[in-house]
Amino acid sequence: MMTYNWQQPDWPHFQYDLSGLYERLLLISEKMGGIGGKLAHLTQPLQTEAMINLMVEEAIKTSEIEGEHINRPDVRSSIKNALGLNSKPTPVHDKRAEGIAKLVLDVRDTFQEPLTEEKLFDWHLMLLSSSPYPNLKIGRWRMDEEPMQIISERQGKWIVHYEAPPSRQVPSEMKKFIRWFNETAPGKNKAIQFAPVRAAIAHLYFESIHPFDDGNGRIGRAIAEKALSQGFGYPVTLSLSLSIEANKKNYYDALKTASKTNHVTNWIHYFVDLILNAQMEFEKQINFILNKTRFFDTFNNVLNERQLKVIKRMMQAGIKGFEGGMSARKYMKITGVSKATATRDLQHLFSIDAFKQIGSGRNVRYELNL
Repeated sequence: MMTYNWQQPDWPHFQYDLSGLYERLLLISEKMGGIGGKLAHLTQPLQTEAMINLMVEEAIKTSEIEGEHINRPDVRSSIKNALGLNSKPTPVHDKRAEGIAKLVLDVRDTFQEPLTEEKLFDWHLMLLSSSPYPNLKIGRWRMDEEPMQIISERQGKWIVHYEAPPSRQVPSEMKKFIRWFNETAPGKNKAIQFAPVRAAIAHLYFESIHPFDDGNGRIGRAIAEKALSQGFGYPVTLSLSLSIEANKKNYYDALKTASKTNHVTNWIHYFVDLILNAQMEFEKQINFILNKTRFFDTFNNVLNERQLKVIKRMMQAGIKGFEGGMSARKYMKITGVSKATATRDLQHLFSIDAFKQIGSGRNVRYELNL
């Protein structure tokens, strides 16, 4: 019979070796400073845009990891409403968007505060108050007698990947977890020196207990972000969930392996790399905003209204770029002009270096020249 980390005599005394990690831990600190410097060079509206984009990505991706697809415009509207950036609050149709937006904002706003049972219950209520499942216990620990198992079906057989502590143990386990989290914070007697190491352990520790009926992954990632923000002294500028969602299989495999032992060096290696990837993704976001600003500074005065409409639509795709590029057919659909006008506009945008051409002949497409 398989034993999990919480069933072993050394639980929850995690052991690890950082000897192969110091260079990457230093790099994370350097990148935090570099990203902060890049943000400081943006105008206030652009800084706000960058941070809203970051929070939207975190809200969307932390939900997608759990198989929930939330309306992106509703998430953006919820965040802007909460920040008071809409002169008149925009109606939000997907109530899950309001909940995850509240969670993302609260994690950033309260990062300096100690973790408490009440705060975790508040986060759970924010996240799941609009849940369609009537029997879901919201704002309290799980209580069912049945085992909390993570399972999947393979070739007609159910495979148990992990089984969490029984519900009767959850209150005492969470008291120990909350005490550990607060005692290892910066400036405390048992402080863990490196924020990424504390974030990695905090996430694994929380997920191992799996204290809620639902929402454990999303709240566990919020706890990791809180640990990082406390370690660096300001809300961190990265989206862990964006980095995780890019390769969910690696994330679940790493968690599964780590749940079998309290020697967590490999898990910390994985998590540190995750943080570095998240930092690089946010750097790309900042560079995109800078390039977008330069683009409009260069071309704004030479674009007509329909060209500007198309370019703004393409910009909405972000760093991934407008899927498939811009074709005459897409241009016609967006602007309502004839094929001749669409073709003429596209060729003009190419001739002034606003667009790059990809493909040729009937397959010709255009991308923004950023």
